[in-house]
Amino acid sequence: MSMSGINSGSKRRWFVLGLGALTCTFVVAMPMMSMPVLFDEIAEDLGLNIVQVGTVWGMVLLAGMFVVLIGGLLSDRFGIKWVLTIACFLAGVAGASRGLSGNFATLSATLFLFGLVTASIPPSIHKACGIWFSGRHLGLANGVIAMGMAVGFTLGAMLSSTVLSPLLGGWQNVLFLYGAISVVIGILWLIVRSEPEYTESSTEQESFVPLRQALSRVIRTKEVWILGLILMGQIGCIQGTLGYLSLYLQKIGWPGASADGTLAAFHATSMLGVLPLAFLSDRLRSRKILLIVASLMIILGVGLLSIADGALVWVSVVIAGIVRDGFMAVFITTVIEIEGIGPAYAGTAMGLVMTLSRLGGSVSPPIGNSLAGINPSLPFVFWASLAAATLAGFFFLRQQNSTSNEY
Repeated sequence: MSMSGINSGSKRRWFVLGLGALTCTFVVAMPMMSMPVLFDEIAEDLGLNIVQVGTVWGMVLLAGMFVVLIGGLLSDRFGIKWVLTIACFLAGVAGASRGLSGNFATLSATLFLFGLVTASIPPSIHKACGIWFSGRHLGLANGVIAMGMAVGFTLGAMLSSTVLSPLLGGWQNVLFLYGAISVVIGILWLIVRSEPEYTESSTEQESFVPLRQALSRVIRTKEVWILGLILMGQIGCIQGTLGYLSLYLQKIGWPGASADGTLAAFHATSMLGVLPLAFLSDRLRSRKILLIVASLMIILGVGLLSIADGALVWVSVVIAGIVRDGFMAVFITTVIEIEGIGPAYAGTAMGLVMTLSRLGGSVSPPIGNSLAGINPSLPFVFWASLAAATLAGFFFLRQQNSTSNEY
C-alpha cells in the first residue's frame, strides 16, 4: 500500500468518525432530548398527566428492545453503511411523524416508532469505531461519538423549547425540522465508504459474519450479559431522571427556562468530560476502575437531587452529568474489547447490551414518576438506588487484556 493510500485512508476514517458523531447529534440525541423540554407544551396541548408523560418518554427505549439486537446483527452481517443509511432515512420519517400526534395514544405510537428505527444506529456507529480505529485509539474514538451524543443532548435541551418552538410556531414544527435533518444525514451515509482500504492490523477490517454465528458467539459470552445488566440500571437511572427533572423543578416553582437549563447543564458538563475520560481510559491499565468511579458520581448526583434546592440542584446536575457520556464511551469500548468479540461481533454484542439497557430505560420513568404522588423528590431516590444496585456487577467482570490495557 502506497503512502498516499495510507494517508487517504487515514483521512477517510476521521470523516467516518465525524459523520458518526453528527449522526448521534442530529439523528438520535437532539430529536430525543427535545421531548423532555417540550413535554410541558405537549402535555398542555394533548391533555397529558405526569404518569402519561413518563410512559411516552419510556416508549423510545421500550421500542428499541425489540430491534436493537437485530440492528446489531444486521450491521455485522451486511455492514454499517446500509444499516445506517436506511436507519437515518426511517428516523427522519418516524421523527417527523411525532409532530402529527393528537393524543396520548398517537404520541405513544409515534415515539415507539421513532425508538424502533433509531435503535440500530448506536451499535452500528460504535462498530464503525472498532473497524476504523486500533485498540490504542478505540477509547478516544468512542469518546468522540459519545461527545457527539452529548452535544446533541445539550443542544436539544437548550434550543428545542426556548428557541426553536417559538421560532417555528410550535412543538410540531420542531419535530418536523429534526426529521428533515435526519434524512440529509442518511444521504451522507449513502455516499460514504464504510470500510478501510488498508488496515494496521487484520482486526480493523470489516468482516461480514453469518447471523447465526454472530448470535451464538455473543449469547455464550458471560461478560456481555454482565455488562448489559449494569447498563440496564444505569440507563434506567439517567432516563428517568432526565425525563422528570424539568417537570419536577417547575412544579416546585422554578421558571421554565431555568428548569430546562438544568438539562442543558447536565449535557454540557457531560460534553466537557467525555473526551478526557475516554483519553484517560486508553492510558490506564483498567477501564473498570473508571466505570466504577463514574457510576458512584452518577449515583451521588441523582441521589442529591432528592434533597437539593437552589444552587445545590446545579451542583448535583454537574456531579452526575460530567461523567455520564464519558461512562458510556468507556463502557462501549469495554464491550468491544471483550475476548472473542472485537469489531467482527461488536454490532451484535452492543445490540444485546443495549437491549437490556432499554428495558431499564423504558420501565423506570413511569415507575419513578408514579412515586411523585407520594413525594415529589422520591423518584430520584428510586433512580439512584437502581444505579447503585448495578455496582455489584463490576465485581463479576474478570480482568481481560485488550490491545493496550485491561478493563
